[in-house]
Amino acid sequence: MAAGKEIRGKIKSVENTKKITKAMEMVAASKMRKAQERMRAARPYAEKVRQIAGNLSKANPEYIHPFMQPNDATTAGFVVVTTDKGLCGGLNTNVLRAVTNELKALQAKGQGAQVVAIGNKGLGFMNRVGAKVVSSVTALGDTPHLDKLIGPVKVLLDAYTEGRINSVHVCYTRFINTMKQEAVIEQLLPLNASDLQEGNTGRDWDYVYEPDAQAVIDDLLLRYVEAQVYQAVAENMASEQSARMVAMKAATDNAGNVIGELKLVYNKTRQAGITKELSEIVAGAAAV
Repeated sequence: MAAGKEIRGKIKSVENTKKITKAMEMVAASKMRKAQERMRAARPYAEKVRQIAGNLSKANPEYIHPFMQPNDATTAGFVVVTTDKGLCGGLNTNVLRAVTNELKALQAKGQGAQVVAIGNKGLGFMNRVGAKVVSSVTALGDTPHLDKLIGPVKVLLDAYTEGRINSVHVCYTRFINTMKQEAVIEQLLPLNASDLQEGNTGRDWDYVYEPDAQAVIDDLLLRYVEAQVYQAVAENMASEQSARMVAMKAATDNAGNVIGELKLVYNKTRQAGITKELSEIVAGAAAV
C-alpha cells in the first residue's frame, strides 16, 4: 500500500492548501468591502475637482497653466499603479501588458519613457524590462495615503513643467464590479479643457478669484492631478481585493475537485489491493 500512503499524503496536502485559500478568500472579502467604500467615497471629490478645473480653464483664458501647455519633448511619463502582493489573478498582468504595449509604441517612434512605479509588482516588472524608473513607492498597505503618493508623482510633474517630458499618463485597474475590472491608461498631462469639462451641464461659470486667478488655478490643477492619482490607487486597491477574492474562491473550488479525484484514485487503489490479496488467498487455498 505504498501507493495508497502516497495518495493519502497528497490528499492531506491539498486539504491544507484548501484551508489556506478559504481563509484568504474570507479576508479578501472583508477588505474588499472597505476598499470599495473608500473608492466610492473618493469619486465625488475627484469628479467635482475635474468639473471646476474645466470651468476655470474656460472662464479665465488669459492665464494658461503650464499643465495645459504641450511641449516638444521626446519622452513620456507613466504612473504605473499595481499591487504589492500577488495571488490576485490576472490583475497586474493586464495593466502591465497595456503599459508594455505603450512603451513599445513609443520606442518604435524613437521616444523614451520615464516611469513612477506605485506597487511592488509594477516596480519589479519595470526593472526587469529595463524601463527608466525615476521614483517608486511600495508597501502602501490596505489604505492609500496621499502624503506617500505626492513625492513620487511630483517628480513627473516637475519634469513636465521643466519641459523634459511631453505627457504624463496614469495606468491602473478601474473597478467596475466585483467580477470585472478593467486596465486603463489615462492622460493626466497636458490637461485638455474639453476633457476636464466632461460631465458638465453645458453652462459656463464665471468666478471671483481671491487672491488672484493664477494662484487659485495653480493650486487647483495641482490638487486635481493629485486627486486623480489618489482615485487611481483607490480603484486599484478595490480591484485587487475583488480579484483576490475571486481567485481564492476559484482556488478553493479547484482544491475541492482535486481532493475528490484523489480520493477516487485512493479508493480504487485500495480496492485493487484488497482484491489482489483475496485472489492470492483463494489461489493458495485451492492449491492446498
